[in-house]
Amino acid sequence: MMTFNMSTQMLNKKPLRILGIDPGYGRLGVSIIEKNNSKDILVFSTCITTKKELGISERIFVIAKEIESLITEHKPTEMAIETLFFNTNQKTAFMVAETRGALLLTAIRGGLTTFEYTPAQIKNATTGYGKSDKKAIILMIPKLITLTKKIDLDDEYDAIAIALTHSACRKINLS
Repeated sequence: MMTFNMSTQMLNKKPLRILGIDPGYGRLGVSIIEKNNSKDILVFSTCITTKKELGISERIFVIAKEIESLITEHKPTEMAIETLFFNTNQKTAFMVAETRGALLLTAIRGGLTTFEYTPAQIKNATTGYGKSDKKAIILMIPKLITLTKKIDLDDEYDAIAIALTHSACRKINLS
């Protein structure tokens, strides 16, 4: 007897939608791409910014509510998020970690399967070199996916790169 392991996406014939997140609490990059056959299409991208005068818990709440709204509107089924990169500022790292936790919870509550990628994996997937700088990523994104609007902030480019990384890696991740 033959068995088939087909994803829900394949059974429903719906294109796969991936929510890409570049985590932060002051500014958070967000993208949604659609994988239709072998082509990736940018559906949505933005930067969510929070007011500096808000406390960290209020900022996280604003971000989680925005992401929840985007999940409801665009109906992604998978979320790709960058793993935490520890820089020299531990206070910032802790606040980004708290934000990531809220984002992971929001994604799971929204029914999304989550995947995490390191900065080196993202750089390698988008530029072919794991130690690329932000400028190299920004130059490569328009070559990998059609942009339908002007993007001003590197966090938004990073979110698109994260979603594209997952799109390229998902066969490996789901095996």
